[in-house]
Amino acid sequence: MVSGMVVSIVVPVYNEQQVLAPFFARLHAVLRCLPQPYEVIFVDDGSQDATFESLLALRAKDRSVKIIRLARNFGHQVAISAGLERSRGEYVAVMDGDLQDPPEVLPAMLGQLQQGYDIAYGVRSIRKDEGWLKRSTSFLFYRLLRWVAEIPIPKDAGDFCMMRKTVVDALNRLPERNRFLRGLRSWFGFKQIGVPYQRALRTEGRTKFTLGRMFRFSLDGIISFSIAPLRLASYLGFLSALVSFFGILVMLYVRLGTTHSIPGFASITIIVLFLGGVQLMTVGLLGEYIGRVYDEVKQRPLYVASEKIGWESIESEESPALSAVHSLQSTATSKQ
Repeated sequence: MVSGMVVSIVVPVYNEQQVLAPFFARLHAVLRCLPQPYEVIFVDDGSQDATFESLLALRAKDRSVKIIRLARNFGHQVAISAGLERSRGEYVAVMDGDLQDPPEVLPAMLGQLQQGYDIAYGVRSIRKDEGWLKRSTSFLFYRLLRWVAEIPIPKDAGDFCMMRKTVVDALNRLPERNRFLRGLRSWFGFKQIGVPYQRALRTEGRTKFTLGRMFRFSLDGIISFSIAPLRLASYLGFLSALVSFFGILVMLYVRLGTTHSIPGFASITIIVLFLGGVQLMTVGLLGEYIGRVYDEVKQRPLYVASEKIGWESIESEESPALSAVHSLQSTATSKQ
């Protein structure tokens, strides 16, 4: 950690050119009330609009702004990880740049850390920005995750948080690629506390977190912290075998003990469809876990950054992910 650096703010952004100026204005007003000095690390996750140019304009006005531009869209969780790797403050906050995570909550989070907590995470008490469908699915997801996960994960708590540097260092040491940071936060343990806040309406632009992305994100969270889906597949297999066994007994009784007969076509069709559905679902669940194992064993870098602005020496502060890329490039060059 650089001597004297107190607070780091990590802000992942993706196509947020419309909201960056009002966001930074509110954030800057709050940061002036926090211990000095501070740094604001924006991670441009492969934006396709003028987000990067807007970030350059912010840095021209305030040198505390630092920018990491990823070579493509690597995803929200990876963008956060890239910012955490570069953070240097004693306290590190993570928040979105769309003003739905209010900067005015940061002093309350910092106050909890200064009282001895290691992590202060935001708990959404009111979700003004979401329709009934998204609210319902989020409500069910957090409670399902808490039920099936092998560790207690707080309900209604997103990525908005502030952590001590010791927690950030522990996160940076994790080698996994498929990241669910709010779950990893809980997995570490440490001393944690929730800070309630009202999630505000989105002022500009549209959310990038569609229902499809939310489903994939939820699946990542469940699979990363639970083997309950695999157990469910085993239970369904056992249940289908049990039902089939009793069905055979019933058909034998009807055939041998009575004068009635059971039509074969309908019963066979139902059994085949039922067993086929169970098998396909089981194979799909296995595929989800195997796919993640495959992704981990490839050992590709977590991300690749095309530009880093605001650090005196990029080489001396190279991220572990990008260092691996440069090491491979150097080896290939020497062989040539």
